[in-house]
Amino acid sequence: MKVPVKWLQDYVNIDISAKELGDRLTLSGSQVEEVITTGEEIQNVVTGKILKIEKHPDADKLVVCQVDIGKDENIQIVTAATNMKENDIVPVALHGSTLHGGLKIKKGKLRGIVSNGMFCSEEELGIAGDKPVHGLMILPQDTVIGEDIKKVLGLDNAIIDFEITSNRPDCLSIVGMARETAATLNTKYNMPALDYKCTSKESINSNIKVEVNDKLCKRYMSRMIKNVKIQPSPGWMQDRLLEAGVRPINNIVDITNFVMIELGQPLHAYDLREIKSGKIVVKRAEPGEKFTTLDGVERDLSHDMLTIRDNETAIGIAGIMGGLDSEIKDDTTAVVFESADFDGTNIRVSSKKLGIRTEASGRFEKDLDPNMCETALDRVCSLINQLQCGDILEDTIDIYNEKTEKHTVEVSSKWVNEFLGTDIAPFEMKEYLDRLELNTKANGDTLITVVPTFRGDINIREDVAEEIARMYGYNNIPTTMIRSVSVRGGKNEKQHLDDKVLNALINSGLNQSISYSFVSPKVFDKILIPKDSPLRKVVTIRNPLGEDFSIMRTTTIPSMLESLSRNYSRSNETAALFEIGKTYAANEDAEKLPYETNVLSIGMYGNVDYLNLKGVVENVLEALNISNVSFKRESENPTFHPGKTASLYIKKDYAGVLGEIHPDVTANYGIDTRCYVAEINLDTLFKHSNPEKKYKPLPKFPAVTRDMALLVDESTLVSDIEQIMHKQGGNMVESIKLFDVYKGKQIPQGKKSIAYSITYRMENKTLTDAEVNKVHDKILRTLEMKLGAQLR
Repeated sequence: MKVPVKWLQDYVNIDISAKELGDRLTLSGSQVEEVITTGEEIQNVVTGKILKIEKHPDADKLVVCQVDIGKDENIQIVTAATNMKENDIVPVALHGSTLHGGLKIKKGKLRGIVSNGMFCSEEELGIAGDKPVHGLMILPQDTVIGEDIKKVLGLDNAIIDFEITSNRPDCLSIVGMARETAATLNTKYNMPALDYKCTSKESINSNIKVEVNDKLCKRYMSRMIKNVKIQPSPGWMQDRLLEAGVRPINNIVDITNFVMIELGQPLHAYDLREIKSGKIVVKRAEPGEKFTTLDGVERDLSHDMLTIRDNETAIGIAGIMGGLDSEIKDDTTAVVFESADFDGTNIRVSSKKLGIRTEASGRFEKDLDPNMCETALDRVCSLINQLQCGDILEDTIDIYNEKTEKHTVEVSSKWVNEFLGTDIAPFEMKEYLDRLELNTKANGDTLITVVPTFRGDINIREDVAEEIARMYGYNNIPTTMIRSVSVRGGKNEKQHLDDKVLNALINSGLNQSISYSFVSPKVFDKILIPKDSPLRKVVTIRNPLGEDFSIMRTTTIPSMLESLSRNYSRSNETAALFEIGKTYAANEDAEKLPYETNVLSIGMYGNVDYLNLKGVVENVLEALNISNVSFKRESENPTFHPGKTASLYIKKDYAGVLGEIHPDVTANYGIDTRCYVAEINLDTLFKHSNPEKKYKPLPKFPAVTRDMALLVDESTLVSDIEQIMHKQGGNMVESIKLFDVYKGKQIPQGKKSIAYSITYRMENKTLTDAEVNKVHDKILRTLEMKLGAQLR
């Protein structure tokens, strides 16, 4: 935002240069992009009055002029210019002066006659622009003689360009930056005049009604003026608007733009004639509705866009742009002023869809203070009185259902000093906060700060500490060593475990992907999450980049599917990705931070199946030396294909899910092939990881291998069979290997054949056939009894 220093000085006394002001504001936390000064290179140029003009005795094209430069001082100038006459007032570059482009002027002789400087045209002063220059610049006759030309022409102005962050919409105004300037310079600032007088006994309520039918409109206010006189706005207002980069149009439109830049609250003025129904309705657009905006472009509206309507006909897109028909015209005699507050996320999304970016939408999308609506209308009415351009009607229409109130934040001054590494006295902290209108009371060590509604960015003690720090001066905060305990050149335990997981995944042939932790609320519908699912209890971002990034994710599956979808849309035949990230669960105590969980997500498609995905997960488990792992069939997860999904358990702890994504979900992401995804809780894995691996010597005694081919029901799980084999075989069973699963002509309907190779061995002796047969038969009997298995 470009802030003219002259405009800033209307509200706060500034006795330092623009450059120094920019430096001071930078140190107090305002990000200054650039300080733009005009006419800085113009030096020692004053206004002078030509008293006498005579021909040069030795040159036909030169004349000798006597010039009054004020302070009872006259000088002589020799010039070839012809467009001036005696008593004209012109810019005079004196001896030692500097002009545009760095041109230096010194006194000298022209054809033997002394010239103590030169007269200047617009070109020498750098203000000619693209127009051709013919002769000297002739100034008005009432110009003060001997005055610095920069002051006369307004070349001594400076503009400070600030980068305003999305959490500080209060600074998107001249008054907002005046407040910051006053706090930085430890002085006071003045609000513009807000008092006004209604000059008509008529009420707005007898002329127009307002109805708000959507929560996207937080507040809607209206006032009306009649007997409007449309004319150019006064020069001072036009100058201010031009300095801020806004083109003056007429007094009514200029007032709305002036107040928007001054106070930061966008306004809109409607021609009362175009509200034919006498009723303004705020509601969403009709699907497929078309609307012509002020710029003459027909726009296609969607139902998620909020509109301002003349009962049923749209007359404006809320917070973005008004309609062509309802604009202020030269013969307008009655005007309805709108001062409202709309949902910032909706404005951002609608603005992006329509391809319209306005000064109003840029402010609304950052969530403005609804209480500023009334202040802005008061300022508008005050200017109407001042410019005498209409009669203000009685009363105000104000629809404000859920009021935004001040809130308090408590913080310990001792904690602030520990947090910042400072030694600031509590009374100094209170003074710093009071400067910013954060009215604070000290109760012993506790500071109780009342936060005004225009500072929606201050909610926790860290926010208060930041305000204290920037007023104290970041440059005054001492440098301190990091207080964490670390081993030089080494990694902590979690970092070592992260490395093991990373290496296992890369060695499995996967590529790492990275995605944002904030997502769209729509992802839950895309992965078929039920409306009552705990996953929908999300942390909402107060100042999001847009609706697509408005909540913190509670699951990483949508992020992984987005990555797979992106690869699939680019015709990649296969993809195997992993991401190590976090999920965020809302804390029941809104004042506390959300719960964070470290999560590993794996995704693949192409020439792969469930067993490939399971193998990668097993590689990770092996790298962390995790035992007592089980995979259980999962058929209730709506995101995954029922019957092709498993839940991972370590002992009795749930550790994640893996399997094939439901076809309806893959279709939502534009993927026309099978996808396999795993979401694993790394915190659970790390809890059960075993960093110590014990050496096991090679067996001294031989093994006995027996095969077992079983006929079981088709629904029987392999894991159930293997669990029985291990339990009944005890420590005699060294390993179990599944080597065949068959369903065919020789197998009855509803059955399947499963063949295992079981290895028996003891560490302290050689097994006999009798011992092996006994255990082998025990396993078979148990399988027959519990699973109805038959030996083939």
